[in-house]
Amino acid sequence: MNLPNVVKIKQNFSGPSISNIEETIEQEFQKSGIDISPGMSIAITAGSRGIANIATIIRATVAEVKKRGAHPFIIPAMGSHGGATPDGQLEVLESLGVTEAYCGAEIRSSLEVVKIGETKAGIAVYVDKFGYESDGIILVNRIKEHTDFSATIESGLMKMSSIGLGNHTQAQAIHTLGVVGIRDHMPDVANIVLQSGKILMGVGIVENAFEETAHLEVIPCTSIPEREKELLAYSKTLLPRLPVDDLDILFVDEIGKDYSGTGMDTNVIGRLRILGTKEPEKPTIDYVIASKLSEASHGNALGIGLADLTTERMFRQVDFQKMNENVITSTFLKRASIPIVLGSDKEAIATALRASWGKKPSSIRFIRIPNTLHLGEMYVSESLLPEMQQRDNIEVIGDLEEMKFDESGYFLPF
Repeated sequence: MNLPNVVKIKQNFSGPSISNIEETIEQEFQKSGIDISPGMSIAITAGSRGIANIATIIRATVAEVKKRGAHPFIIPAMGSHGGATPDGQLEVLESLGVTEAYCGAEIRSSLEVVKIGETKAGIAVYVDKFGYESDGIILVNRIKEHTDFSATIESGLMKMSSIGLGNHTQAQAIHTLGVVGIRDHMPDVANIVLQSGKILMGVGIVENAFEETAHLEVIPCTSIPEREKELLAYSKTLLPRLPVDDLDILFVDEIGKDYSGTGMDTNVIGRLRILGTKEPEKPTIDYVIASKLSEASHGNALGIGLADLTTERMFRQVDFQKMNENVITSTFLKRASIPIVLGSDKEAIATALRASWGKKPSSIRFIRIPNTLHLGEMYVSESLLPEMQQRDNIEVIGDLEEMKFDESGYFLPF
């Protein structure tokens, strides 16, 4: 079967970028006026997301705590990720560059929690045992839109203080209620944690469309709920999107937890696949192909169920124990469903074309992206080229050419 010709384009995004992380963190600590006394034991959270400069941000936070004579240590705060095991969490942090040697602080990994209260709805509230036994906790997380719902509080410091800081136990308690749990009850759990006296501050991170740190802010504990709403709204103005809202085929080179908590960002591909939840109105994509899993995901292929087709290479990469632990905790089971498995990228594209009901390759609306986080450069089919040429923020950086595969039928590197 003939395949559509493609051309490489570049999307030009706008937005601020912080060049000196350490200097910005130092200035933010000085401005905050938050009291950290000599001798205090301070826990600093580290999540499982692929956040730009996260290791540097945590290292700079550790340094500021040490300047004040306190004793910082790092705690994994990632719910059920890392296979819901202490060693698995350490493995995830190491893949993100968050190590004791680099950050200059001990990492204390445990799934043990302490119950500190209960919401009005009867949901128990937990805090990591090491964090609870410290003299104070500093939350560190990126503030961005969530991949499961839309609200004034989505993914950020509030989520870190609840689902993250409460480890697997809290993640299960909230996720058992589905979308209602994370959208409506997660903020209530977070507020109890913030009011417990254990949280000193939050380090809020906002990224631009190039996955660069656009904004860093040290936020006093009492200001986190309202300030996070403002930073969430700001972050949404900076996020990247596909250049068009309707496609026949979207080809994603790589999915993984380092690109999105759902493997592929649901806001980019326009799919939630959550029972009883309406799908986004756009973008509309007939077929999504997921080709392989990132090494940083360590076999957790959550999000493979958001695709319609995948490859034998991807299937062989799946660690079902890790993926199942994560998806069962979330209760969004369809996201771990295995789509039709084809022998190569070329076979997967040919299959999607065959299922496009008589459309000619030259008319197919096709885009190939490296992952759903990096949307600066991509390949688009010839049918999309006229639209791309009319966009001021898009630069055509190649010539129309045939798709190029290796001898096994997989795409050559981007």
